Amino acid sequence: MTSNVNPTVRRRRLGQELRKLREDKGMTAEQVADRLLVSQSKISRLENGRRSISQRDVRDLCGVYEVEDQRIVDSLMQMAKDSRQQGWWHAFGDVPYSVYIGLETDAASLRVYDPQVVPGLLQTRQYAETLISGALPETAPTEIEKRVQVRMRRQERISAEENPLRLWTVMDEAALRRIVGDKSLMRDQLEHLVEQSRLPHVTVQVIPFDMGAHPGLNGQYAILEFPDAADSSVVYIEGVTSDLYLEKPNDVQKYSVMYEHLRAQALNVDQSRQFIAEIAKKYT
Repeated sequence: MTSNVNPTVRRRRLGQELRKLREDKGMTAEQVADRLLVSQSKISRLENGRRSISQRDVRDLCGVYEVEDQRIVDSLMQMAKDSRQQGWWHAFGDVPYSVYIGLETDAASLRVYDPQVVPGLLQTRQYAETLISGALPETAPTEIEKRVQVRMRRQERISAEENPLRLWTVMDEAALRRIVGDKSLMRDQLEHLVEQSRLPHVTVQVIPFDMGAHPGLNGQYAILEFPDAADSSVVYIEGVTSDLYLEKPNDVQKYSVMYEHLRAQALNVDQSRQFIAEIAKKYT
C-alpha cells in the first residue's frame, strides 16, 4: 500500500525526537542499549532514521526515558506507525537508493554539483537509459528499466504545478562533453537542459574547463533542505556500494560554503544557458 506519508522523513524526524529525549535524560546510546538488552548500533540507527522503528521500540524507549506525558508518547507512536508505511518508490521493488528518494520527495530545495553527467532530475529518458546501462554493464534489462522508471517518476517534483522542487545545479563542462549514446541523443539532452533551465524554480550553471581548479574536484554531492524547520538539512554523497548522509550542522555548513564557491566560479545563468546551447549545436 502506498501513502502520501513519507516514511523516510517520518523515521528521520522520529529519530531526532528520540535522540532529544535521550540527551535530555543525560543518557548515552550505550546506556540505553544496556537497559534494553540491544546493541548500541541499533539505538544509533533508530536515531539517525536509517532503520525502521516499531511502536514497541518507541514504547520501550519512552519507558527508559521516563516520559510521563501520554500525549508525547501517543504522538511518537503515531510517527512510528506512519514511518512503516510505504512510499511510492516501494512499488518498484528494492531500489538501492530508496533513503535518498524519500528525502528528495519531501525536500523543498536541492543543490546539486555533478562533475561527470547531467543530474538525474534533468535527464531525458533516452539519456538516463543509456547512462544507467553503461554504468551497470552486468545489470539485467528489467532492472535497468526499473531504475529508469524511478528516475522519470522523481522528475515529477520538477514539473509539479504546486510546490515544485527548487533545484539549483552546478555542472562541470565534462558533463556536457561526455557523449552518452550518440550525438543525436546528446543534442536532445542538452536542448532539454536548456529548456528546463528556463523554469523559474530551476537554476543551471556550468563551470568551464578554463576555470581551472575549483572546490568541486573532490566529486559529486547534493544538499537537501526541507520545508519543516524541525528537519535538518542533509548532504548526500553517492557511493558504489553504499551512500553517505551527513547531517551534523558543521558538515552541512562546510559543504554549503563549498557550494557557494562553486556558484561564484561558474558562469552565470544566462552565460551557462548560452554555453550549453553552443555545445548542443556541435552534436549534429
